[in-house]
Amino acid sequence: MSEYVAWAPGIGLDPFVVAVILAMAAATVATKVGGLWFLSQVDVSERVEAGLSALPGAIVVSILGPELVESGPPEWAAAGVVAFVAWRTNRLLVALAAGLVAVVGFRALL
Repeated sequence: MSEYVAWAPGIGLDPFVVAVILAMAAATVATKVGGLWFLSQVDVSERVEAGLSALPGAIVVSILGPELVESGPPEWAAAGVVAFVAWRTNRLLVALAAGLVAVVGFRALL
């Protein structure tokens, strides 16, 4: 007998994996809510506010940077597209979407 829980025909889930995913989701929500509550209790200087506003871009770079170092020409060309779109639009999500389309296109061409 399988230890997986069937939730659709032919598809099962390990209860431990589901519990881990739910625990990670709860920790993520608690961290975000706790951080927002903490920042609402403290006077934030302009310097700290500028640092917090730069944080999403820094996180993306820290995740994608090492991958880019080990990649080839299609990924470097797509990184150029991301940098250009980010510079022109000042929108991180739009730049990442453009980069996704660009890397798929450049990989197909090169």
